[in-house]
Amino acid sequence: MSTAEQKNGAVRETPDRYGAFPRLTPEQLEDLTAHGERRRTAEGEVLYREGEPFREFLAILSGTVEILHDQGGPDERTVAVHGPGRFLGELGLLEGQAAFNTAVVREAGEILAVPVERQRALVGSDPVLGDLILRAYLGRRYLLIGLGAGFRILGSCYSRDTLRLREFAARNRLPHRWVDLERDKEAEALLRRFAIRPEETPVVLWQGERLLRNPSNAELARLIGLPAPSPENERCDVIVVGAGPAGLAAAVYGASDGLTTVTVDAVATGGQAATSSRIENYLGFPSGISGGELIERAVLQAHKFGARLMVPAEVSALTPQDDEYVVTFTDGSRARAGAVVLASGVRYRRLEVPGIDHLEGISVYYAATVHEAGLCRADPVAVVGGGNSAGQAALFLAQHASGIHLLVRGGDLNADMSRYLVDQVEQHPKIKVLLHTEVRAVVGEEQLESLMVEDNASNERRELQAAALFVFIGARPRTEWLGGVLALDEKGFVLTGADARAVADANRWASLGRGPMLLETTLPGVFAAGDVRSGSVKRVASATGEGAMAIRLVHEHRERRGNLVTAGPEGRRPVAGGSVSSR
Repeated sequence: MSTAEQKNGAVRETPDRYGAFPRLTPEQLEDLTAHGERRRTAEGEVLYREGEPFREFLAILSGTVEILHDQGGPDERTVAVHGPGRFLGELGLLEGQAAFNTAVVREAGEILAVPVERQRALVGSDPVLGDLILRAYLGRRYLLIGLGAGFRILGSCYSRDTLRLREFAARNRLPHRWVDLERDKEAEALLRRFAIRPEETPVVLWQGERLLRNPSNAELARLIGLPAPSPENERCDVIVVGAGPAGLAAAVYGASDGLTTVTVDAVATGGQAATSSRIENYLGFPSGISGGELIERAVLQAHKFGARLMVPAEVSALTPQDDEYVVTFTDGSRARAGAVVLASGVRYRRLEVPGIDHLEGISVYYAATVHEAGLCRADPVAVVGGGNSAGQAALFLAQHASGIHLLVRGGDLNADMSRYLVDQVEQHPKIKVLLHTEVRAVVGEEQLESLMVEDNASNERRELQAAALFVFIGARPRTEWLGGVLALDEKGFVLTGADARAVADANRWASLGRGPMLLETTLPGVFAAGDVRSGSVKRVASATGEGAMAIRLVHEHRERRGNLVTAGPEGRRPVAGGSVSSR
């Protein structure tokens, strides 16, 4: 559907209904002029093209620019039309991704062009301008996702690889559209067009011609321009494993302190926090903030200070070597670091009931993002869980579904959910809370049709109609790769501080003349922060604080060892026996 309208033969500017298309003030344009150049435009000129990297931040001084999806292709449509004072681009400009749309001049005029790297620095240094641009870019990204712009994933709803690609795209907030080979009439024609056999699916199609057959997450990331990980032979002060709130906090504080900091994540930045529709108890945001926006701000901040973020890059092993640590990745590459911060977080537990396996990723989900909500449309859905994640999901999904059944195993919603969320959930007209209720079976062949639930107090069973099921029943840590390397508790969470000291190898610590510090594990210089740590408070704010604290403890550990990599005037490079002086 086109958002442009014709008036007296001219294309009319798209209204700013969602805060995604704000206008810069004359003062802001004047300030930007000092960092870029003014340039005349001609009618029909392409300013940037879908699939190519952004090279400039563009503000319109005069004339109009039309933003097109799939220019020249069968699905071409107008996304927006911008006039004087508006600026172009979306989130990909700040994150080093390729453009998901094409910008074409419709009325000749003049633009202001600022190199991308300079613009990223301005966003980080000017809070007013940075907030305006970031909010607009986030809004545009969500509009693109809602339009089904970007690349297409062609795959069966019964394929695990299809689920993997869809999850990777959703978690990285990448605009895309899923074409279900089991149901979509377009699918057969596309398969014939590219001579693709069903056993070669899923495939990813972009720009009408670029095609990947069952790509890995890394291959998909490279297709759309996510920065390529290059851990081979990497040497840094700190490697942070996990890019959720704790990992990003460690990246920001480590890099801002002058440490060469590399943060890696197997799937996406943000962790579980990025799937939250609104976080209302985070300090400094009285009206709340979405998990996606909070994470994007943290990512920009990390980039501003020079931290390197590598996604997807999955760690498979941690090995002590010569007073340092070697981190091995699943592709066989390695990196060395003087210290390691483990912030790999947790993953939600699966609901183990008959019939659920073949519905996972189709109508049974373990996250509630814009992507999953868009699949619900106006149907009733069920949410399982009694914690904050379940409450936030129920409130968010109530904006899309006709009704929400919140299924809670216990008898008191206040037991595990914050009071402010309990009040909102209980007062929402679309949410019905069912206490003492557990799912015993799911019904549906190709998609969920209903649930068989049981009252665990009366043992009474009944059937609930639900087109989708969202599960938030606790979590388990991502520590499978750490078994036998350092001490874990009985649930697999990492022991730190006094708990680590009680089981640590005394001989390993004797030369240091101390035991593990507050967030330190049974390995000197290896710290754990956030949800992965045994005894942690499962809150975004506490994870952020622990990530920052871990870096302070890294300093205390490394001050005695003198093997930091410091930042020189020409950039960061190894310096033998270096030390940190920028704290």
